[in-house]
Amino acid sequence: MALQRTYLDWNATAPLSEAARLAMVEAFSLPGNASSVHSEGRAARAAVEKARRQVAALVGAEPAHVTFTSGATEASNHVLTPDYRMGRAPVTVSRLYVSAIEHPAIREGGRFAPDQVTEVPVTPSGIVDLAALETLLVNHDPASGLPMVAVMLVNNETGIIQPVAEAAALAHKYRGLMVVDAVQAAGRIALDIDALDADFLIISSHKIGGPKGVGALISRGEVLMPRPLIRGGGQEKGHRSGTENFHAIIGFGAAAEVISEDLESRNGRIGAFRDALEQAMLDAAPDVVIHGLAGPRVANTSFFTLPGLKAETGQIAFDLEGIALSAGSACSSGKVGQSHVLTAMGLNSDVGGLRISLGPATTQTEIERAIAAFGKIAGRRKLPGQAA
Repeated sequence: MALQRTYLDWNATAPLSEAARLAMVEAFSLPGNASSVHSEGRAARAAVEKARRQVAALVGAEPAHVTFTSGATEASNHVLTPDYRMGRAPVTVSRLYVSAIEHPAIREGGRFAPDQVTEVPVTPSGIVDLAALETLLVNHDPASGLPMVAVMLVNNETGIIQPVAEAAALAHKYRGLMVVDAVQAAGRIALDIDALDADFLIISSHKIGGPKGVGALISRGEVLMPRPLIRGGGQEKGHRSGTENFHAIIGFGAAAEVISEDLESRNGRIGAFRDALEQAMLDAAPDVVIHGLAGPRVANTSFFTLPGLKAETGQIAFDLEGIALSAGSACSSGKVGQSHVLTAMGLNSDVGGLRISLGPATTQTEIERAIAAFGKIAGRRKLPGQAA
């Protein structure tokens, strides 16, 4: 009898939603290029603009301010640049202040030189240190150019919700720009670009049940915009050239529309599953460390360390039990290493952490399977001081 699989890695990627699949199937019947002016082209353009409205609605933005990209990594490299334009006038951003727990797509600094990037520490609870951020901004040299602050809304490993609006207030107090990676927040908490006070917001299709290979950079306005990363035919109002990834964009829009439905009740159900799972883990292994347990977290994420069990070993063990989970970020194929998030929190990251992340389709039966697998794996590990 084949082992029944349980997918608990929704933060890495969400399974394609039925709404996205159906929208994409329908889009395959549209042959036109969205940049063409004939009837077929106009039909394709109408479908793209519908998706733009759907994505904009997810974050409370204007549709005209949504730029489709190949994903969150491209959006990050697009917006993280020293080279901005206000109309035709150049504007220099001289330094990027990035939190220590950002996804690698942000931590790498985009088009900033390494010596233009300053890391902002986080507290032991995994929350960006606003006092440290303000100290850095106070000491920023405004004559060199504008400061830019990049803080993610929800950490991809711990699920901790960051005080983005407060960080944005500091960025704007010192005449800077605020970039928010909302990839793990979309579909899990309500989003409003104005309430967050963000100048730019980044989201990704495949995290919310859309197809892989498409994302969006969303701006609050278009007065001050980054120099395009990809130049050519001038698609996306000149912000991102290249023929649109048409079918993926249509699926992205459909996923964005359905993921915003019934958010509160869905979070209540998923949160109850997560809490039951964590309590069962603590009952089975009282020494398990659940990171971010006391902080504000999204409902679907649990990031934990089992003493005596390295992350890579644990991930393989769970996989053999039929449970798909992650050892932190799934940003590099097959790569399991120390968690920079745990390091930033001042914790020993040598053994790493394991992340379980739930989604709208997660069931009680799947939680029970995960609890059973955890109990078996926790019981097999060799703890320090135990005889061989």
